[in-house]
Amino acid sequence: MPEDLPQDRPLRASWLASAIGEALDEDLGGEPGRDVTTQATIPASATVTGEIVMREDGVIAGIPVIGEALGQVAERLSLPMPVIELRASDGDRLAAGAHVADLSGPGHVVLIAERTILNFVSRASGVATHTRRWADALEGTGARVLDTRKTTPGLRELEKYAVRAGGGVNKRFGLHDCAMVKDNHILAAGSVTAAIEAIAQRFPSVPVQVEVEREAQALEAIDAGARFLMLDNMGLEEMRAVVQTIRALEPQVGRVQLEATGGLTLDNAREVAATGVDFMSVGALTHSSPIIDLALDLH
Repeated sequence: MPEDLPQDRPLRASWLASAIGEALDEDLGGEPGRDVTTQATIPASATVTGEIVMREDGVIAGIPVIGEALGQVAERLSLPMPVIELRASDGDRLAAGAHVADLSGPGHVVLIAERTILNFVSRASGVATHTRRWADALEGTGARVLDTRKTTPGLRELEKYAVRAGGGVNKRFGLHDCAMVKDNHILAAGSVTAAIEAIAQRFPSVPVQVEVEREAQALEAIDAGARFLMLDNMGLEEMRAVVQTIRALEPQVGRVQLEATGGLTLDNAREVAATGVDFMSVGALTHSSPIIDLALDLH
């Protein structure tokens, strides 16, 4: 379940190394690769100093990318690792002009790593900034914003990390760690109950979440053993009524976690939260967040 996931975990080191390596290969044409502009115009012995700066207000995320990208480029070129002085931490709210990190070292390393660093950190910071708007909108309501699997292929690790940095909560990471029963599964299995029972038989240790569209489905899911329901595209009044019905059952059945999904906006966030749901899932956190503009400025 969402609150049971390791919400404070760092970026997975193996993913970070692999993702940065692939991004550098795209730029350099494989290992060790080449940057025909930088390597033709700047001596390999030249050193530079500069800083990574915010070009607009936002929440920073993805700082571990800086050291990983610089380190991989330095290793490819057999040049010294630049010195990095971090000026911020992931999750910090920063104003335009704020320094994220100060850099000094071989010009080839810094300039070749520049675009890879900015691509990753700008993307992650955009997701974190968008998520923070939702977290702020829900502050004090008791409801929390969740992400979804609507992520950029290959960047799920980064984007879900950025959601955490922005104050949001990760839901499942993939199809393997949580069973999510939706309309097509219900149709294929024949009923909500049949779908839940099939999962319990085949994968008994996996948590089950069920998407419901009306109260009768919610009650059926609870009777079948589900304790996490997604209230899909319900109007406010219908959602409020369903929540009240389920909360009234909890002394007998135990805690049932409820998630609102579909049709959610920042404008209606607090109204939806007031129905009593625990979570609100927002696919736009990862599929529609604009980047935050950052730059590498050399002296």
